[in-house]
Amino acid sequence: MKNVATYRLTAWVRRLLPCSMMLWLLPCGMMLWLSVSTAHAQTAPEYRLELGGGIGLATYLGDFNGNLTKGMQPMGSVVAKYKFNPRGALALNVSYGRIKGSGQDAKTYYPNGLNSYSFSHGIMDIGVRYEQNFWSYGTGMEYRGAKRITPYIYIGLGVVIAQPDKTELGLSVPLGGGVKYKLADRLNLAVEWTVHFTTNDRLDGMKDPYGIQSSGMFKNTDCFSYLRASLTYDLWAKCRTCHNDRD
Repeated sequence: MKNVATYRLTAWVRRLLPCSMMLWLLPCGMMLWLSVSTAHAQTAPEYRLELGGGIGLATYLGDFNGNLTKGMQPMGSVVAKYKFNPRGALALNVSYGRIKGSGQDAKTYYPNGLNSYSFSHGIMDIGVRYEQNFWSYGTGMEYRGAKRITPYIYIGLGVVIAQPDKTELGLSVPLGGGVKYKLADRLNLAVEWTVHFTTNDRLDGMKDPYGIQSSGMFKNTDCFSYLRASLTYDLWAKCRTCHNDRD
């Protein structure tokens, strides 16, 4: 009887051993996978610079148009961004396109027969702006907590150049927001909408069509908006061991 009991106990232990080994190996395997993933995240590079371009539609906003979607014209941009950290960047934008408007579409009366006035000409904007992401932006492999998609807002300062009957210059203050998404490890897609407030009332080639004088940097001046999609590529990798920005 003693030999039979010993045999049964040995058989039971042999059956239980694979299960206990699996219960022991499973958490060990998970810990190993997490350590490898963390090590990979700690060695993935971050990048300081984005370079690329964008295309979109510009709309003139002034005395001869007050509709944000009326008279949209094509506009293109060259984009460069220097990233301070996962949430902030300084961006340079150089954009060129066209704006147009007409007194017939303004639904108001202008003196001196200006209801028949219309224009269509080129416009250039060169500006620097600061972008603030709502969340840390990245693939999640550069620093912990980063997300592939984030909304963002920005404000900046620039120069606008219009070309009606003569070249017109003015300061431009871009204000807007959008959404950016990591298409790949180093490829970024951004869709944004910007309103450019300017200090010039002759972007449309006409100053004070009502004949009413006004004062103030941005009072009764012309503006334009810009709906744009852009693609940028990451360049200039940071030092992996001493300069990575991690949450």
